[in-house]
Amino acid sequence: MKLGITVGVPKESGSGETRVAATPDSVKRLVKSGFDMQIEHGAGLAAGFHDEDYEAAGAQLVGGDKAWAAPIVAKVAPPTEGESRRIESGALIVSLLEPFRNAPLLEKLASQRVDALALEAIPRTSRAQSMDVLSSQAGIAGYRAVLEAAHHYGRFFPMMMTSAGSAKATKLTVLGAGVAGLQAIATARKLGATVEAYDVRPETREQIQSLGAKYIDIKLDESGSGQGGYAKELSEDSKRRLQEALNEQLKKSDIIVTTANVPGRKAPILVTEDVVRGMRRGSVIVDMATPSGGNCPLSRPDEVVEVHGVKIVGYTNYPAMMATDSSSFFARNLVSLFSLFVREPEKGEPTFFINLEDDIIDASLLVHQGMLRMKRS
Repeated sequence: MKLGITVGVPKESGSGETRVAATPDSVKRLVKSGFDMQIEHGAGLAAGFHDEDYEAAGAQLVGGDKAWAAPIVAKVAPPTEGESRRIESGALIVSLLEPFRNAPLLEKLASQRVDALALEAIPRTSRAQSMDVLSSQAGIAGYRAVLEAAHHYGRFFPMMMTSAGSAKATKLTVLGAGVAGLQAIATARKLGATVEAYDVRPETREQIQSLGAKYIDIKLDESGSGQGGYAKELSEDSKRRLQEALNEQLKKSDIIVTTANVPGRKAPILVTEDVVRGMRRGSVIVDMATPSGGNCPLSRPDEVVEVHGVKIVGYTNYPAMMATDSSSFFARNLVSLFSLFVREPEKGEPTFFINLEDDIIDASLLVHQGMLRMKRS
C-alpha cells in the first residue's frame, strides 16, 4: 500500500532538545500505512535511536535539505525562522508550534503557503487521547520534575528509622493537578514523601486523593475550570484570596512543585518571594511553569538559583531529559494523528487527504492554504 506522500523528519536544532519526532517503531507503522519516510542522518542519536535502525524499519536516510523539502515535515519543537524558510510551499508541518507565543511564525508560514498543524491545539477529547502530545509529554515531565527535586533537596523522601537516628518524611506540595501535577504526586508518593496538592478546578479533589495525597481545601467564589479540561484565569479578587490562603501553607513545605498554567496566558504567580523567604533553608522549588513566565517570580529559565537559602529549579524541557521514552510517546502520538490523513476508498488504493470536517484536524490545523485559522479564546 502506497499513499505517494513522504514524511520528512529533520534533526532537532534547539539547545538541549534531544527528542525526535519519529522512532524506528513509528517508522515501521507509518510505512505500513503507506507513507514514505525520510529521516535526516543522526536525527535520533540523542534519543538513542541509530540510523541503521531507521533503515531496517523502512526509512530512507537523507540530508537535512531533503528532509525539510518533504511534503510533510514532522518535528518536535517549533521551526526556527531559518528552518521555516526551508519548508516548501504547499507542504504541511506537524509539530509543537506554541501558537499563543508564535504569531509571527504562523504568519510567515501562511505567507509561504505552508500548512501548519499545531500539536498543542489537538482537542482533549476521548477520540483524540491517542494523539495528545501535551499529555504524553506532561506525564514524563511530572515524573522527571520530582526526580530533579529529590536530587537538589539531597535528603530522604521517606521517613527513615535507623540505629543512627531517624529522618522525617519530606513534605512535598504540588500546585496544579493536570497530567504533570498528578504524575508528580504519584512519583513523590512512590518515593515516600508526604504529599499535599491544590488545583483551582474543584473536580481534581478526587484525583488528588486517589493518589494518596491530601487535598488543600481553599474555598473560592468561582471555579477555575476552563474549556477542554484546562484551568482558566481567576478574577483578581480570587487570585488575592488564593494567595493569602496558600502563603502560610507553602512555607511549611520542604519541596514545592508548581505546574499551574493557563493556555494563552502568563502563568499565575503562586509562590511569592515572601513564601520563599519563609521556607526552611535547604528547601526546593521546582517551577515547571517557567516557559510561560513561572509560578514563582524568582525562577529563571533553565537555571537553578538559590534565593533566601532555597533552591529554585527553572528547567524548561523535562521530557528532553528522558529523550528515549519521550520520543517514543511523541512518535506514537503522531502515528495515531497521521491515520486521520488516510482516506480508505470503497475501491482502489487509499489516498492522503486533509479532512477539515474532522474535528481534530479542524481544531489543530492553524494555517491552511495561506489562511490563518487559529481560533482565539
